[in-house]
Parts: sequence; C-alpha cells; structure tokens
Amino acid sequence: MKVLDLQCAHQHTFEGWFGSEDDFQSQLVRGLVECPLCGNSQIVKKLSAPRLNLGAVQVSAKTDGALVAEPNSAIAAPAPSPEAQAAWMKMVRHVIANTEDVGSQFAEEARKIHYGERKERNIRGEATAEETEALLDEGIDVLPLPIPAALKRPLQ
Repeated sequence: MKVLDLQCAHQHTFEGWFGSEDDFQSQLVRGLVECPLCGNSQIVKKLSAPRLNLGAVQVSAKTDGALVAEPNSAIAAPAPSPEAQAAWMKMVRHVIANTEDVGSQFAEEARKIHYGERKERNIRGEATAEETEALLDEGIDVLPLPIPAALKRPLQ
C-alpha cells in the first residue's frame, strides 16, 4: 500500500492510499482522484519522504507561516491548515447527517417550509446563485455551503 501526499488546485492537502504508483496514475488519469474538501480533480502529488524514527532531532528554525512575494508576483492566500480542513469536513459531515437532501428542489421546498405549506425540517440541496439571492430577499434564511461530491455518495 502506498500513502501519497496530494494537493488539489485550491491548495487543499490530503492523503491518498493506493495499491501502487501505477494504480494512483491510472485513477488520476480517469478522474477518480478528487479533493475530499472541495471535489476538485486537478490533483498533484506532493514531495514526501518516508518517516524514519532514528531518535530525537533538534529543529533549528521554524517558519511563521508568513507569505512572501517577489516583486511583480501575485500573492496567494495561504492554504487552510490541516486542522482547519478537518474542522470543515467535520462540520460538513454534521450537516449531511442532520439534514434531508431535497436536491434541485431546494428553493421550492425552502419556500414551502417558510410559508407553512410543509412541515418544518432541516433540508439541504442545490440552488443557483440567483435562487439563493431570491430566497434571502424573501427573508428565508439559507446558507450556501459547498459540499464535496465525495461526501454526497458512498465511499468505496
């Protein structure tokens, strides 16, 4: 089993477990590898080294996480920390576990609940930016929350 450090185009880092390097490359080419945080399938393998526990090691310097830009270069936002990514995934899993998926009928169902035509319950689903804005304009509380595609289906 190979454990690889991977990163998506949005700088989210995660681990992937594969039977071999060929297995990883095959899944990557077929678009089967995607970021568990945002669902992006533009994945690159990060450099990593095996961990060897040979005794205590003194760390001579620590980085403070500051962004440094060369003149005339773009400044990118820092990638979320692994802790922030884990907290995000925990929150998304909580939302999935405690809501009913109404799919593309979200805006219609939210209106029916708001106006008392349906029993009040926690729902989630898909809505366009225009539908979301219209719901907010009507005083219907909604929260746009991107849910990674990987969490919408069973893991294999």
